[in-house]
Amino acid sequence: MCLAKAYIGGKEAGQPLAEEITSLKVEDGRVVVTTLFGERREIAGRVKEIDFRASRILLETTGD
Repeated sequence: MCLAKAYIGGKEAGQPLAEEITSLKVEDGRVVVTTLFGERREIAGRVKEIDFRASRILLETTGD
């Protein structure tokens, strides 16, 4: 199974914000991702792009 990784920035972003993502929610201008191991990460921002083939989610911060 190849679960998604979330990155902040563009396609050349370095370290992922989170790996093995099982769910993603957008709530009141915040992106909340939950991993296979129950870790929850939250950032003020929006989803910029989802590439299902590469299992990559690109996020953009809003600075809130």
